[in-house]
Amino acid sequence: MPKLITLLNGPNLNLLGQRQPEIYGRETLEDVVSATAELAEDLGLNIRALQSNHEGQLVDWIQAARGTSAGIIINPGAYSHTSVAILDALNAFEGPVLEVHISNIHKREPFRHHSHVSTRADGVIAGFGTEGYLLALRRMATLVLK
Repeated sequence: MPKLITLLNGPNLNLLGQRQPEIYGRETLEDVVSATAELAEDLGLNIRALQSNHEGQLVDWIQAARGTSAGIIINPGAYSHTSVAILDALNAFEGPVLEVHISNIHKREPFRHHSHVSTRADGVIAGFGTEGYLLALRRMATLVLK
């Protein structure tokens, strides 16, 4: 049975393709989920893709991944810079965690340069557009299928 990877997207990522396309591109979240699910199948993995604008919902999904998912790929959006609650939930998850940012957060406003999630993440991919999700999934396959 293929291992399950939880793919979490935080606030405003439901507007991908519409919100600031000069920064985030024109692909929609549905496009990202479809491409990720297709690659997951090729790699022998399953994906559970979820998106919420609500911090507590993301925390609940991270907690639910304990014991069911081999790893978590998360784009926490703006919660990267503010959420200790998401960090605490990720710290309680036993598997690998990879953090994805579509834009290069280090090339943007100074408040975006720090991510609480990065202190837990086993890897961070930033600035590769939506292709970063596929890069993260390939790395996750290496981590969970070894």
